[in-house]
Amino acid sequence: MTQSRRMLVLRAVVEDYIRSQEPVGSTSLTRNHHLGVSSATVRNDMAALEDEGYLVQPHTSAGRVPTEKGYRYFVDRLATVVPLSPAQRRAIGNFLGGSVSLEDTLQRAARLLARITGQVAVVASPALSKSTLRHVEIVPVSMNKLLAVIITDTGRVAQHTLEVRPLPSTELLATFSETVNARCAGKSLTLAAKTIVALGKTVEHGRLSALAQALSHALTSMAADEQATDMYMAGTSKLAHQHSSTEMAPLLDALEEQVVIMRLMNSLSEEVTENGVGVAIGSETHTPELMHASVITSGYGHINATISEGSASAQTGKPVAFVGSIGPTHMDYVTTMAAVRAVARYLTGIIGEDATDADS
Repeated sequence: MTQSRRMLVLRAVVEDYIRSQEPVGSTSLTRNHHLGVSSATVRNDMAALEDEGYLVQPHTSAGRVPTEKGYRYFVDRLATVVPLSPAQRRAIGNFLGGSVSLEDTLQRAARLLARITGQVAVVASPALSKSTLRHVEIVPVSMNKLLAVIITDTGRVAQHTLEVRPLPSTELLATFSETVNARCAGKSLTLAAKTIVALGKTVEHGRLSALAQALSHALTSMAADEQATDMYMAGTSKLAHQHSSTEMAPLLDALEEQVVIMRLMNSLSEEVTENGVGVAIGSETHTPELMHASVITSGYGHINATISEGSASAQTGKPVAFVGSIGPTHMDYVTTMAAVRAVARYLTGIIGEDATDADS
């Protein structure tokens, strides 16, 4: 009996159990898979796999089902995530391409991912704390108020009212805005805020120090606003209908704790494998309510600009947000991993300067 064949048996058990959600026996394995050995040999292999903790037999006369360890081995041995077909990629592009805003795109992405996987889909909006400045527009709105329209690299748009007395002339305002955009585009919001304060102390813009302080404060508050990340969720009701209430109740409870889900998926998206996705199974989620669930996530977008706050600059490839799927441990890992990665790549193309194919 070879170890390699035994692991082929394990893979076959996982595949069959995911498909049927019924305990898998040796007879069905030899019938459905070309293992090249007898049913008795397969039965011995399954017994050895049970001893090693990869399988468990729920009832004496029943077949076996994968354990958390068995699922982990299966996922780790998926050498590559199978790309979606051209038709599936076009469907993603067509469905998300009709969006009218970033928020609409993210909502559609959650609905699409839930539809593909039959599980709960979660899509986070880019955190302002991870964003860089793309453009600032400053316009007068009253005798002593200005409106600053701040656009980030991820497409987020924020409006801030700035009280400045006296109101600067149109010429001064235009020159200041032009300088801010030239000096700050591509910088983190915190670093841009510091740059703007410094501009207000120069000879050229010294008369606009109050404006510089007000605009700097607006950017700093945006950068510190961790709650500016929205989370879009879809597929909860469908998942509840597909599985028993006792199995799904803890998972549905966990979904109510959005802060916990956000922290888990955000952390997982920054620790992706070479496949481009991160997978946590059962106890690996470190969340009691998810002991019988798996979480698959991938980051989208990336911070490719200078974000350091000191004199030294650095580049980082950390994602600006995540997209993911949550379902039972017997989920279809192959399909879910491919779908999560494809949607993440499409969203990266949407918000990034270098658009990429959704799943090249």
